[in-house]
Amino acid sequence: MIMHGLKSKLAAIASLFLASQIWASENHVVQGILLEVNPARLSIVVSCDAIPGYMEPMVMPFTVRSVVNLKTLAPGMSLRFEMVEGKDEAFAENLQVIQSSTYESEPTEAGRLTFLHRALDPTARAKIVKVGQPVPDFALTDQQQQTARLSQFKGKVVALTFTYSRCPNPNYCFRLSNNLSLLERRFHARDGHNLMLVTIVIDPDQDRGKALEKYAETWKADPAVWRFLTGSLAEVREVAESFGMNFWSDEGFLTHSFHTVVIDRDGNLAANLEGNQFSAQQLGDLVESVLRRPMR
Repeated sequence: MIMHGLKSKLAAIASLFLASQIWASENHVVQGILLEVNPARLSIVVSCDAIPGYMEPMVMPFTVRSVVNLKTLAPGMSLRFEMVEGKDEAFAENLQVIQSSTYESEPTEAGRLTFLHRALDPTARAKIVKVGQPVPDFALTDQQQQTARLSQFKGKVVALTFTYSRCPNPNYCFRLSNNLSLLERRFHARDGHNLMLVTIVIDPDQDRGKALEKYAETWKADPAVWRFLTGSLAEVREVAESFGMNFWSDEGFLTHSFHTVVIDRDGNLAANLEGNQFSAQQLGDLVESVLRRPMR
């Protein structure tokens, strides 16, 4: 009788151990771009990277067990977390925000110079628009030599990034501009009506007039859909700094930080993606999420 009871307990323990192993095997580390945050429902939506042997890149909703985890999150952030699969939903646990970082020389130097800039100018950080805040209006000149104001795009979602034509590294300006080119293809039916693409060129001494027009032509940019904008150095720098983007002249080239911005239909900042580690698919998923929002 005692042996029978002991065997039953051992069997129960073994079953629990096996169940825990099966449960643990269903947990995966996920990395991706945050698309939506809903504190009231304790939920987030993430454009996830692929998990080799498990899933392709996809957009997924997750339940978060504590609202505390959501207080500092904003769309556009890079996240890493543990996905725990339940019967009817997936949970995101141990959420971590991934800071934009790379060991390539230019972004590292740009980070150092940005730190020094903000240390020397205490007002610099206060000028940066936060997610949910209105983006200050600005006026620059496009590839057709026409004045373009941000306010004229109200009612449309704006995807905006920064570049210059002589940038030598294909993983820098080319990659960020190519992201917009892929957005144009993905949302072709809505381009110009619901979505406007904007590239702000940060080397006005070289990239203005016919040079700006030629640079836009290399991307086959339709001005009705994709504006390449520049102005005086002071004007360009003021717009860039409002998004925390900085650039410096360095032996004929520019050292600069990487920012891709999404502005909603009301002219408020929806997301500010730093770095170049996200994919064009993830940027498109983010734009798709913002396009679904109604105008207030």
